[in-house]
Formats: sequence, structure tokens, C-alpha cells
Amino acid sequence: MNLNYRSLRWRLALICVVTVVFQVAAVSQVTILGVNADLVPLVAASVGLIVGSLPGAIFGFAIGMLLDFALVETVGVASLVLLTIGYAAGRLRELRDPQGAIVPLLVGAAATAAAQIGFSLLTLLLGEAVPLGWALLWELLGTVAFNAVIAIPVYLIVRRCLLAALPEDPR
Repeated sequence: MNLNYRSLRWRLALICVVTVVFQVAAVSQVTILGVNADLVPLVAASVGLIVGSLPGAIFGFAIGMLLDFALVETVGVASLVLLTIGYAAGRLRELRDPQGAIVPLLVGAAATAAAQIGFSLLTLLLGEAVPLGWALLWELLGTVAFNAVIAIPVYLIVRRCLLAALPEDPR
């Protein structure tokens, strides 16, 4: 096994744990205009954009499972949603190889919207109470807008953490 891949695994595991701890302990406690930032879909999408679809899906599953355990919620809901987000961002990288500076912002906003809608739909399908109406719409739009503002810094931090461990790109 190549040393870079082992280093990449450790870095991804560390990013996973630090993100969930930071989200649960600090970020979820701060509200601006009634909404909270949600770092987890941004980090899952950033990892998918940087390393590809399969590692992005595995990372999304792992961070979702850790988030479910940390928040003591229904196990597997966040894992399924974040697995999809990590895979989709990785496929975007593999199929289109986006190079624009605005790509992390657009992918972050799309990932946040997909996460919010996915969590709500899966919670509704599992028979739990979901506050449908204007409150849900305000939370969805507010979180997407707030995450779009912080998407590029989050992407740059994740890229900085993973850059030294990434293998050479054959393209």
C-alpha cells in the first residue's frame, strides 16, 4: 500500500471526527436570523469534489454515521443522505472536472439543499413529526444561503488538509 493512501485515510478520518465534534459542540449552538450553519454536507461535498466519488461516498457514510451517533438520532438517515452527497460531488469531479472558482459555492449550496430536503423526507417517511410549512421553508432557504456564504472557506480548508496526501492525478 502506498504511503499517500494511508496518509489520506488518516486525514479523512481526522476531518470526519473534527467536523462532527465542531458541528455538534460549537456551530449548532450559534444561530443567525434563526438558522444554523450545517458544516457536515459542505465537508462531505468538498471531500467528494477533491478525492472522487468512491472515497466521497465512503466519507459521507462515515461522517453521517458518526453524526447520527453523536446526536442520538435514527441511525442511517444522515448516512444515506451524506453518502449520496459525497458520491454526487465526486461524480461531478470525475465526469466534468470543474475548475471554476464558483464551483465549491454552487456544489455547497446544492449539497445543503439536498441534505435538508433528504433529512426532512426520510424523517417524514419514517413516521416522525416534521414541521411542514413556512418554518421548514425558512429554515431550508436560510441554511442554504448561510452555507453558500461559508462554502468556499470550508472547501479551501478541506483542500488544504488533504492536498499533501493526494496522489498524482494522471490527467
